[in-house]
Amino acid sequence: MTGVIYARYSSDNQKEESIDGQLRECKSYAERNGIKIINSYIDRALSAKTDNRPQFQKMIHDSSRKLFDIILVWKLDRFARNRYDSAHYKNVLNKNSVKVVSVTETISRGAEGILLESMLEGMAEYYSAELSEKITRGLTENALKCKFNGGTKTIGYLINSEQMYEIDPQAAPIVLEAFKLYVSGKTMKEVTEIVNEMGLRTARGHKLNLSATQRMLQNRKYLGEYRYSNHVTECGIPQIIPTDLFERVQKTLEKNKKAPASHKATDDYLLTTKLFCGDCGSIMVGEIGRGRNNQQYRYYKCISAKRKKGCKSRKGIKKDVLENLVLTHIIKTIMDDDTVEAIIDIAMKEQAKENVALPALKKQLSDVKRGIENMLNAIQNGIYNSSTKERLDKLEKSKEELEILIAKEQLHKPLVPRECIRYWLYELRKLNIDSLEARKCLVNTFLNSVVVYKDKIELVFNYREGTETVPFDRLISVSDTYIDTPPENKNSN
Repeated sequence: MTGVIYARYSSDNQKEESIDGQLRECKSYAERNGIKIINSYIDRALSAKTDNRPQFQKMIHDSSRKLFDIILVWKLDRFARNRYDSAHYKNVLNKNSVKVVSVTETISRGAEGILLESMLEGMAEYYSAELSEKITRGLTENALKCKFNGGTKTIGYLINSEQMYEIDPQAAPIVLEAFKLYVSGKTMKEVTEIVNEMGLRTARGHKLNLSATQRMLQNRKYLGEYRYSNHVTECGIPQIIPTDLFERVQKTLEKNKKAPASHKATDDYLLTTKLFCGDCGSIMVGEIGRGRNNQQYRYYKCISAKRKKGCKSRKGIKKDVLENLVLTHIIKTIMDDDTVEAIIDIAMKEQAKENVALPALKKQLSDVKRGIENMLNAIQNGIYNSSTKERLDKLEKSKEELEILIAKEQLHKPLVPRECIRYWLYELRKLNIDSLEARKCLVNTFLNSVVVYKDKIELVFNYREGTETVPFDRLISVSDTYIDTPPENKNSN
C-alpha cells in the first residue's frame, strides 16, 4: 500500500502539534502498518478555514494520477475546514480510489460527526449520479456524431472548432513509431525514453511515464474506434495505427504481462482502512491467493502478521464472508424506520452544531431589525433629527451587511433539510446489494470500523456510540470464516 502525508500548522493556535510532530506520528503509523510513504504535502502557517492551501490542492490534484492509495493525517481537522468541505474532497478522492486516515483517531472521533460527514458525502454522490443522467443524454447525442466529449485529449489527435477529431501531424508519427518500437522488441522503458526524446508530450505538456506509454499502446482509439460508454463506432475518427500492427502489440503486451499473482489486488475490498486486527491493533489488508487447483481466493490479513512484526495471527479471514456479515447488519439498520428517524435526528442536530457562525449572525440581524423598528416608531411619534437619521442609516447598513454574511454562510454550509435526508435514506433501501458501488455507499456511510478477533468481530457504527459484537458461530462456522495463509505472500490492497 502506497501513501502520502498531509500536515498543516496554523500560526494562530500555538497549542497545535508542530509539523515535525505530525510527520513523526504519521511516519510511525505508516511503518507499523506497512504503508510506503512516497511524498509529504505541508502547508505551514495556514488555516484549514480557507481552501487557499497550495500543497493541499496539489495533493488533491495528484490523487488523480493514481500514485498513492491513502492519505495520512495527524487528525482529521488537519484535512478540511468543516464536514461539508471534508465530504466534498473525500468524494473527489474516493473517485480516485484514495482514502483518508487519521493516525490518532483510529476507531472513532465522535459517531454523530462521522455520520453527518458520511451522509453528506453519500448524498453528494447520489445526487451527482442523478444529475449525471441528465448530462449523459447530451453527451450521448455528441457521441452519436463522434464528437469530442471532454476529458483528457488523446495523444496524436487534435480537436477542431466543431469538436471533431483530427490527426496531429506532429504527434501522430511518434505514436506510430512507439508501436513499431515495442513490437520490434524494445522494452516499455526504452520506448518511453525514445518517444520522450522525440518530443512526444501528454495533453498537459508533460513527458510520458511508463503507465502513460502502456495506456497509449492499448488505446483502441488509434484504430479509429470512437467509444462512449457502451456506444462504439467503427471508423468514427481518423485511424493512426494499422490494425495488424495494433494486434501484434496487444499480443506482445499480453506475453510480457506479469503473472496474475504479482498484480495488486483490485480495489473492491470494501473494508480497506476500516478493518483492524483484534490481537495487535494493526490494519488488515486485502490479499489474493491461489489454492492447489490454481483457484483464486480473496481474504483479509493483519499487515503486522503478514510482515512478521510481532502479531501471532497467522490466518486470513475470507473476504466475502466478512463483508457479507457486515453488510447484513448495515441493511438491518436502514430497514428499521425508528432507527432511520433516529439517524435523521442525529444528522439535524449535528448540522446545527457544525454551523456555529450562522445562529450568531441571525441573532445579530434580529437585534438590528428590532433597532430599526424602534427607530421607525420614534419617527412616527415625531422624534426625528440628524442623530435619528444617522442612527437609522447605520442600522440599515448593518442589516444589509449581515444579510450578505448570512447568505454567504448558508451558501458555504447549506443545511440539508430533514425530508431530503429521509428521502435519501429510504432510497438506500432500493440499492442493488450485488452492486459494488451500492456496497461501498452503505459501508462508507454507516460503518466506522471493524475489529476482528479469533471467534468474533466488533462493529463500530457511525450512527451510535459503542460497539456491536458478532460471534462467528451465530451465523457461520469459524472453519468457514478463516483460511490458512498461503505459503507465498500474494498481493495486498
